[in-house]
Amino acid sequence: MPKIHKVILTCFLTLLSLLFLFPIVIVFLNSFKGKFFISSAPFSFPTKETFVGLINYTQGLEKTGLNQAFAWSLFITISSVTVIVLLTSMTAWYLTRVKSKFTSAMYYLFVFSMIVPFQMVMFTMTKIADMLNLSNPIGIILIYLGFGSGLSVFTFGGFIKSVPIAVEEAAMIDGCNPIQTFFRVVFPILKPTSITVAILNTMWIWNDYLLPSLVLGTDFQTIPIAIQSLKGGHGSIDMGVMMAMLVLAILPIIIFYLLCQNYIIKGVAAGAVKG
Repeated sequence: MPKIHKVILTCFLTLLSLLFLFPIVIVFLNSFKGKFFISSAPFSFPTKETFVGLINYTQGLEKTGLNQAFAWSLFITISSVTVIVLLTSMTAWYLTRVKSKFTSAMYYLFVFSMIVPFQMVMFTMTKIADMLNLSNPIGIILIYLGFGSGLSVFTFGGFIKSVPIAVEEAAMIDGCNPIQTFFRVVFPILKPTSITVAILNTMWIWNDYLLPSLVLGTDFQTIPIAIQSLKGGHGSIDMGVMMAMLVLAILPIIIFYLLCQNYIIKGVAAGAVKG
C-alpha cells in the first residue's frame, strides 16, 4: 500500500476512534457537574461554578445500592460465561466430530438461533421462565446459556474443524475415553477461541438490561436495572447522579476489554474465520 494511502487510512481511523470515544468522555465530564448545569452546557469542561466533586458518585451509591447490584451482576456474568464456554465447546466438538443427520440438523438449529430476534421470543420466553420457576439469579444463567449457545457453538465449531483429528485418535490409542480426550487434549487447544467466546459473552451479559428486567424484575437488581431506578416520577432524572453511575458501570467492562482485546483478534482469526 502506498505511503500516502497509509497516512489517509490512519487519519480516518483515528478520527473514527475519537468519534466513538466522544460519548464516553461527555458522560465522564458531566458526572462531575451539578444537575442544573448538564442540560445548559453538556459539552463543556467542568468549571468552578459547575464542578461538584464526587457528590454525584456518593449520592448515586446511596440511592441505587450499586454495591449489591455489582455483586449480582458479577455472579450472573461469571456463572453464565463459565457455563456457556464449557457446555458449548463440548457440544461443538460432538457436532463436528460425529457425522450424522441428527448432528447436522442440530448444528443448523444452533446457527438458525443467531438470526432470531430477541423481541420475537420475548413474551414466550418470559411465560416459560415463570412456569419453570427460572425467574431468579440461577434460572437466568440457564436462559443466558440458551441465548448464547448459537454464536458460541458456531465459533467453536469453526475452530475444531481446523484441528487434526489424528491428535484425538492418538489420545484414544493411549487409553483416553472421549471425556478424557476432550478435557486433556481438545479443550486446551481451544484456549484462544474459549477466551474470545468468554469476552464477547461477558460484554453482552454485563451490559444487558432487557433480559434481567423481564426475568428478575426489581427483586435481584443488576447494575443496569439499579441505574434505571434513578428515574423518578414524571420522567425526572438527576442527570449528574445518572452520569456518575454510568461511569462506575462501564469502568469494569472497559478495563476487562482493554486487557483482553488481543485475545479477541487471535481467537477470531483462529476460529471463526476458518469456519
